[in-house]
Amino acid sequence: MTVTLPRIARWARSLGLLAATATLAFAAQAQTVLRVTAIPDEAPTELARKFAPLGQYLEAKLGVKVEWTPVTDYAAAVEALVNKKVDLAWFGGFTFVQANVRSEGRVIPLVQREEDEKFRSVFITDANSGITRLEDLKGKTLSFGSPSSTSGHLMPRSFLLAAKINPDADLKRVSFSGAHDATVAAVASGKVDAGALNMSVWDKLVAEKKVDTAVVKVFYTTPGFYDYNWSVHADMPADLRNKITQAFLALDASTPQGKEILGLQRATRFIPTKAENYNSIRAAAEHAGLLK
Repeated sequence: MTVTLPRIARWARSLGLLAATATLAFAAQAQTVLRVTAIPDEAPTELARKFAPLGQYLEAKLGVKVEWTPVTDYAAAVEALVNKKVDLAWFGGFTFVQANVRSEGRVIPLVQREEDEKFRSVFITDANSGITRLEDLKGKTLSFGSPSSTSGHLMPRSFLLAAKINPDADLKRVSFSGAHDATVAAVASGKVDAGALNMSVWDKLVAEKKVDTAVVKVFYTTPGFYDYNWSVHADMPADLRNKITQAFLALDASTPQGKEILGLQRATRFIPTKAENYNSIRAAAEHAGLLK
């Protein structure tokens, strides 16, 4: 039998279509586990406790197993999503910017809490320290959270610089506690004169009576800024991205399940977000020389 060139071309096209179909089918079959991580801005046990009901909810909504993947630090969370070791990550505004830059725009945010449109940080100190304003920090010791924290480092540093206070030159010592609750502990124990942290964590610790406001007080609250979001890699299939987005948007505090999950996430509700919302965070990071 003579095989003509047009017939060979048709075979090649058919084989190509079959290969593409097989690849898509394999990819769809392979996505049976959704690996989720978060920046470790609180103790590991607290992060796992907060995520458990959300993980169960996502499993039911998405029809896949959801696997919690803890990381050791903020940088590890960034690398995990950039390198697709996880599928979904809870980032602060700065860690999102880092991941977006590292991936050349391939890490994209899906949703944020309504509260993250106007997030705030607080500066705290011993109630008897005599510190009542940012200018009083000159010559004092201060603890930030993680170096990659938006609300525990980048934005507090940015507001200090705006007040003409250079933390590295005007303060006696700057340290990093690694997490917001650890910053509170450092101030309460007298290890540092003051600390900067996420206002939401501060409010939670006060509500749970884990900090005595007669001993440790807030002396400055920052203006609002964009912060946390749930992000994915752009290589995730659009259908799955949409399902994840809709699952978060469907959370409703009027239902028992929604009330529990939103309460643990310290959220009124989740709303859509976009990369452009974090342009001011990127600008602040570049101005402070923290974006590499």
